[in-house]
Amino acid sequence: MGFAALITWFAAVLAGLYMFTVWLIENDVTARHTAPSQLPVPVIFTHLALAVTGLVVWVTYLILDRVALAWTAFGVLCVIALLGITMFARWVPVYRDPATAERPGQIQADPRPDPIWGETRTVPVQTEVVHAVPAEGNFPIAVVVSHGLLAGSTLVLVFLTAIGVGAS
Repeated sequence: MGFAALITWFAAVLAGLYMFTVWLIENDVTARHTAPSQLPVPVIFTHLALAVTGLVVWVTYLILDRVALAWTAFGVLCVIALLGITMFARWVPVYRDPATAERPGQIQADPRPDPIWGETRTVPVQTEVVHAVPAEGNFPIAVVVSHGLLAGSTLVLVFLTAIGVGAS
């Protein structure tokens, strides 16, 4: 059962790394047609760092067969899951209703002089409505769902291994 947990954990990490890559590529706040991410950067990087750390602890448990390491991995996995649930809760509104950002037009000087006063006029340019989607709005739903299912399966498998189910 320990190796099944390793496989599901590794698969969850791969799906998570895919979403992280999409988030890094799409999270360009300097671009005109993007909205700021709704996922807090410290939460993302803590989730990633703990996932890798927990995986290393789990591999160490599999090599050394120390029950304390299994419980440590389970505790780390619980924190990872809480951070993942937090990010999922912030992702759902972005997925359901992408943000619409209004970008006001610029005030520009009319090049023609005013016929009465002889001055150039300033006229507002029309407001432009842009459908800006945060970076996490580009996550494929299948990857998000599979990541969550793999993470949940990993949590259950690690817990069952830690309590001794399936031990020989």
